[in-house]
Amino acid sequence: MSVRINPSILSADFVNFEAEFASISHADLIHIDVMDNHFVPNLTFGLPMVSRMQEITPKPLDVHLMISNVDKWASGYAETGAYSVTFHAEASENPVDLARKLRAIGARAGLALKPGTGLEPYLDVLAEFDQILIMTVEPGFGGQALIEETLAKVKQARRHIDAEALEVWLQVDGGIDESNIERVSEQGADTFVAGSAVFKASDRNLQIDTLRNLATAAHHH
Repeated sequence: MSVRINPSILSADFVNFEAEFASISHADLIHIDVMDNHFVPNLTFGLPMVSRMQEITPKPLDVHLMISNVDKWASGYAETGAYSVTFHAEASENPVDLARKLRAIGARAGLALKPGTGLEPYLDVLAEFDQILIMTVEPGFGGQALIEETLAKVKQARRHIDAEALEVWLQVDGGIDESNIERVSEQGADTFVAGSAVFKASDRNLQIDTLRNLATAAHHH
Protein backbone atom coordinates (compact mmCIF):
# COMPACT_ATOMS: atom_id res chain seq x y z
CA MET A 1 0.00 0.00 0.00
CA SER A 2 1.47 3.34 -0.95
CA VAL A 3 1.56 6.18 1.54
CA ARG A 4 0.72 9.73 0.51
CA ILE A 5 1.70 12.97 2.22
CA ASN A 6 -0.57 15.90 1.35
CA PRO A 7 0.64 19.16 2.91
CA SER A 8 -2.22 21.44 3.92
CA ILE A 9 -1.77 24.97 2.69
CA LEU A 10 -3.87 26.19 5.61
CA SER A 11 -0.46 26.67 7.23
CA ALA A 12 1.08 28.39 4.18
CA ASP A 13 1.60 32.07 3.44
CA PHE A 14 -1.60 32.92 1.54
CA VAL A 15 0.03 35.86 -0.24
CA ASN A 16 2.84 33.78 -1.76
CA PHE A 17 1.24 30.60 -3.01
CA GLU A 18 3.58 30.17 -5.95
CA ALA A 19 6.68 30.15 -3.72
CA GLU A 20 4.91 28.06 -1.08
CA PHE A 21 3.90 25.41 -3.63
CA ALA A 22 7.48 25.30 -4.92
CA SER A 23 8.72 24.60 -1.38
CA ILE A 24 6.61 21.42 -1.12
CA SER A 25 7.43 19.82 -4.46
CA HIS A 26 7.93 16.40 -2.80
CA ALA A 27 4.23 16.32 -1.82
CA ASP A 28 2.02 13.63 -3.32
CA LEU A 29 -0.96 15.98 -3.52
CA ILE A 30 -1.59 19.48 -2.20
CA HIS A 31 -4.41 19.69 0.35
CA ILE A 32 -6.58 22.77 -0.17
CA ASP A 33 -8.93 23.74 2.68
CA VAL A 34 -11.94 25.69 1.46
CA MET A 35 -13.80 27.27 4.41
CA ASP A 36 -16.90 29.44 4.24
CA ASN A 37 -17.11 30.89 7.78
CA HIS A 38 -20.42 29.07 8.13
CA PHE A 39 -19.78 25.32 8.23
CA VAL A 40 -16.59 26.13 10.14
CA PRO A 41 -15.72 29.34 12.02
CA ASN A 42 -12.99 30.40 9.59
CA LEU A 43 -12.77 31.79 6.07
CA THR A 44 -10.08 30.87 3.55
CA PHE A 45 -10.76 31.13 -0.18
CA GLY A 46 -13.18 29.94 -2.80
CA LEU A 47 -13.53 28.84 -6.38
CA PRO A 48 -11.57 31.56 -8.24
CA MET A 49 -8.55 31.01 -6.00
CA VAL A 50 -8.64 27.21 -6.32
CA SER A 51 -8.97 27.60 -10.08
CA ARG A 52 -5.84 29.78 -10.08
CA MET A 53 -3.92 27.32 -7.85
CA GLN A 54 -4.68 24.67 -10.43
CA GLU A 55 -2.81 26.80 -12.98
CA ILE A 56 0.32 27.44 -10.93
CA THR A 57 1.17 23.92 -9.77
CA PRO A 58 1.64 20.66 -11.65
CA LYS A 59 0.67 18.79 -8.45
CA PRO A 60 -2.77 17.22 -8.13
CA LEU A 61 -5.04 19.23 -5.84
CA ASP A 62 -6.78 17.46 -2.96
CA VAL A 63 -9.63 19.90 -2.27
CA HIS A 64 -11.36 19.65 1.11
CA LEU A 65 -14.66 21.54 1.18
CA MET A 66 -15.55 22.66 4.70
CA ILE A 67 -18.60 24.49 3.46
CA SER A 68 -22.36 24.39 3.91
CA ASN A 69 -24.71 23.74 0.99
CA VAL A 70 -22.01 21.60 -0.59
CA ASP A 71 -24.51 19.86 -2.90
CA LYS A 72 -24.74 23.17 -4.75
CA TRP A 73 -21.06 24.15 -4.79
CA ALA A 74 -18.94 21.00 -4.98
CA SER A 75 -19.32 20.41 -8.73
CA GLY A 76 -17.71 23.76 -9.52
CA TYR A 77 -14.53 22.63 -7.76
CA ALA A 78 -14.45 19.38 -9.73
CA GLU A 79 -14.84 21.43 -12.90
CA THR A 80 -11.62 23.38 -12.16
CA GLY A 81 -9.79 20.11 -12.84
CA ALA A 82 -9.17 19.35 -9.17
CA TYR A 83 -7.89 15.78 -8.85
CA SER A 84 -9.95 15.07 -5.75
CA VAL A 85 -12.89 16.84 -4.11
CA THR A 86 -13.83 15.91 -0.54
CA PHE A 87 -17.03 17.17 1.08
CA HIS A 88 -18.47 16.73 4.56
CA ALA A 89 -21.13 14.11 5.24
CA GLU A 90 -22.70 16.60 7.66
CA ALA A 91 -23.15 19.23 4.93
CA SER A 92 -24.71 17.09 2.18
CA GLU A 93 -28.34 16.02 1.77
CA ASN A 94 -27.30 13.02 -0.31
CA PRO A 95 -23.58 12.15 -0.18
CA VAL A 96 -23.85 9.25 -2.64
CA ASP A 97 -25.58 11.34 -5.32
CA LEU A 98 -22.99 14.09 -4.89
CA ALA A 99 -20.09 11.62 -5.11
CA ARG A 100 -21.50 10.22 -8.35
CA LYS A 101 -21.81 13.74 -9.73
CA LEU A 102 -18.17 14.55 -8.89
CA ARG A 103 -16.95 11.29 -10.40
CA ALA A 104 -18.96 11.96 -13.57
CA ILE A 105 -17.15 15.30 -13.92
CA GLY A 106 -13.85 13.47 -13.60
CA ALA A 107 -12.70 14.13 -10.03
CA ARG A 108 -12.12 11.61 -7.27
CA ALA A 109 -14.89 11.92 -4.68
CA GLY A 110 -14.10 12.07 -0.98
CA LEU A 111 -16.34 11.88 2.08
CA ALA A 112 -15.18 13.69 5.24
CA LEU A 113 -16.39 13.00 8.78
CA LYS A 114 -15.95 15.33 11.75
CA PRO A 115 -14.61 13.80 14.99
CA GLY A 116 -18.14 13.43 16.41
CA THR A 117 -19.67 11.87 13.27
CA GLY A 118 -19.97 8.09 13.24
CA LEU A 119 -18.80 5.96 10.32
CA GLU A 120 -21.63 3.39 10.66
CA PRO A 121 -24.21 5.09 8.41
CA TYR A 122 -21.67 5.16 5.56
CA LEU A 123 -20.12 1.70 5.81
CA ASP A 124 -22.47 0.19 3.24
CA VAL A 125 -21.78 2.92 0.67
CA LEU A 126 -17.99 3.27 1.02
CA ALA A 127 -17.52 1.92 -2.52
CA GLU A 128 -19.24 5.07 -3.83
CA PHE A 129 -16.24 7.12 -2.68
CA ASP A 130 -12.59 7.22 -3.69
CA GLN A 131 -11.48 8.57 -0.33
CA ILE A 132 -12.74 8.67 3.24
CA LEU A 133 -11.37 11.53 5.33
CA ILE A 134 -11.43 10.97 9.08
CA MET A 135 -10.93 14.36 10.72
CA THR A 136 -8.56 13.92 13.66
CA VAL A 137 -9.34 17.46 14.93
CA GLU A 138 -12.45 19.65 14.76
CA PRO A 139 -12.24 21.30 11.33
CA GLY A 140 -11.64 25.03 11.13
CA PHE A 141 -8.12 25.83 12.24
CA GLY A 142 -4.60 24.48 11.80
CA GLY A 143 -2.13 23.76 14.56
CA GLN A 144 -4.48 21.71 16.76
CA ALA A 145 -3.56 18.56 18.68
CA LEU A 146 -4.75 15.21 17.33
CA ILE A 147 -7.86 13.85 19.10
CA GLU A 148 -6.87 10.32 20.15
CA GLU A 149 -10.45 9.00 20.18
CA THR A 150 -10.69 9.47 16.40
CA LEU A 151 -8.15 6.71 15.77
CA ALA A 152 -10.71 3.99 16.57
CA LYS A 153 -12.70 5.28 13.58
CA VAL A 154 -9.60 5.06 11.37
CA LYS A 155 -9.14 1.44 12.42
CA GLN A 156 -12.84 0.69 11.79
CA ALA A 157 -12.66 2.24 8.30
CA ARG A 158 -9.52 0.25 7.45
CA ARG A 159 -11.11 -3.04 8.56
CA HIS A 160 -14.12 -2.37 6.37
CA ILE A 161 -12.10 -1.23 3.33
CA ASP A 162 -9.93 -4.36 3.56
CA ALA A 163 -12.84 -6.73 4.17
CA GLU A 164 -14.61 -5.44 1.05
CA ALA A 165 -11.32 -5.09 -0.89
CA LEU A 166 -12.25 -1.50 -1.77
CA GLU A 167 -10.00 0.90 -3.68
CA VAL A 168 -10.63 3.69 -1.17
CA TRP A 169 -7.91 5.98 0.18
CA LEU A 170 -8.12 6.42 3.95
CA GLN A 171 -7.12 9.96 4.79
CA VAL A 172 -6.51 11.62 8.15
CA ASP A 173 -6.32 15.36 8.76
CA GLY A 174 -5.51 17.24 11.95
CA GLY A 175 -2.51 17.38 14.23
CA ILE A 176 -0.48 14.87 12.20
CA ASP A 177 3.28 15.20 12.77
CA GLU A 178 6.39 13.10 13.22
CA SER A 179 5.44 12.28 16.83
CA ASN A 180 2.24 10.41 15.88
CA ILE A 181 2.24 9.55 12.15
CA GLU A 182 3.55 6.03 12.81
CA ARG A 183 0.74 5.27 15.28
CA VAL A 184 -1.87 6.65 12.89
CA SER A 185 -0.36 4.67 10.02
CA GLU A 186 -0.56 1.51 12.13
CA GLN A 187 -4.32 2.08 12.47
CA GLY A 188 -4.55 1.86 8.69
CA ALA A 189 -4.47 5.41 7.31
CA ASP A 190 -2.58 5.71 4.01
CA THR A 191 -3.08 9.38 3.11
CA PHE A 192 -1.86 11.99 5.58
CA VAL A 193 -2.64 15.68 5.63
CA ALA A 194 0.06 17.62 7.46
CA GLY A 195 -0.09 21.39 7.85
CA SER A 196 2.05 23.04 10.47
CA ALA A 197 4.30 19.95 10.68
CA VAL A 198 5.41 20.64 7.10
CA PHE A 199 5.24 24.43 6.87
CA LYS A 200 7.12 25.07 10.13
CA ALA A 201 10.09 23.02 8.91
CA SER A 202 13.07 24.90 7.48
CA ASP A 203 13.41 22.23 4.78
CA ARG A 204 9.84 21.33 3.90
CA ASN A 205 10.67 18.68 1.32
CA LEU A 206 12.95 16.90 3.77
CA GLN A 207 10.12 17.00 6.30
CA ILE A 208 7.66 15.55 3.76
CA ASP A 209 10.12 12.73 3.01
CA THR A 210 10.63 12.08 6.74
CA LEU A 211 6.87 11.84 7.37
CA ARG A 212 6.42 9.54 4.37
CA ASN A 213 9.26 7.27 5.51
CA LEU A 214 7.88 7.03 9.06
CA ALA A 215 4.36 6.23 7.80
CA THR A 216 5.64 3.69 5.26
CA ALA A 217 7.80 1.87 7.84
CA ALA A 218 4.84 1.65 10.22
CA HIS A 219 2.65 0.16 7.46
CA HIS A 220 4.96 -2.78 7.00
CA HIS A 221 4.67 -4.01 10.57
